[in-house]
Amino acid sequence: MFRRRQFQLQLPARKLALGEHTLVMGVLNVTPDSFSDGGLFLNVHAAVAHAVAMEAAGADIIDVGGESTRPGSLAVSAETELQRVLPVLEKLRGKIRIPISVDTSKSEVADAAAGAGAEMVNDVTALRNDPRIAEVVRRRELALILMHMRGKPRTMQQAPFARDVLRDVAIGLRHAVTLARRAGVAKSQIVLDPGIGFGKSFEQNCELLARLPTLARLGYPLLVGTSRKSFIGKALEKRELGTGTDRIWGTAATVAASILQGAHIVRVHDVAEMGQVARVSDALASPRLMRHS
Repeated sequence: MFRRRQFQLQLPARKLALGEHTLVMGVLNVTPDSFSDGGLFLNVHAAVAHAVAMEAAGADIIDVGGESTRPGSLAVSAETELQRVLPVLEKLRGKIRIPISVDTSKSEVADAAAGAGAEMVNDVTALRNDPRIAEVVRRRELALILMHMRGKPRTMQQAPFARDVLRDVAIGLRHAVTLARRAGVAKSQIVLDPGIGFGKSFEQNCELLARLPTLARLGYPLLVGTSRKSFIGKALEKRELGTGTDRIWGTAATVAASILQGAHIVRVHDVAEMGQVARVSDALASPRLMRHS
């Protein structure tokens, strides 16, 4: 098993310890068309209640997104994203204590979300869509998650896959880090995500999970998001899209694998269940934790 490095992730007014134990990021999609939970939390009160419930279930971070990035999805305007995300962020002020991340690839949304209390930006395009996100992150002193995606959501599963997925991901993430650092983002503010399911084949997703230690050599903490994704359905021979809720046990296997291969943060829909997976995986990965559990 891979022994992950420990990091201190800098947020605007606090730090998150990464590597002592796995952090669980709970997904909150305020969209009508996300692949697993689209439409469930479009209502502000439902979204806020779900965020509060995820914190109570053990989430360490809440990731709020106002634009679907499922395969085949179309982009929405910054105005639409803000109409979906800002009311939720504003209602969450004082209701939860854990950090909030905004899942966006638009600098305008990132800046407004930071003003409403978000402490992290989760950019699934790794600054390709809008490099000005790095300037917002520097000015607001936010944490920045840079995720590798091959192509765009609308066509990413139709375009040719990389011949060498590990090389493709490493090159893409190195380039994104260079852009962020040139804009003044500190190393202590950056997290990398290999982008499971984003322009990768079934076999490539599995390879990336197995070879996370190679990506750890880039020198940054790793976030992995496998929750309910279609490659799990393929492994289970359940290829229909559905809601993804029938993939919870398959998700558990991928979360455990991610942690044992060095992931610092796992992004999930099922917080309570994957929190248990994370705690047991942490114990297996650390003899010290095993002795004192």
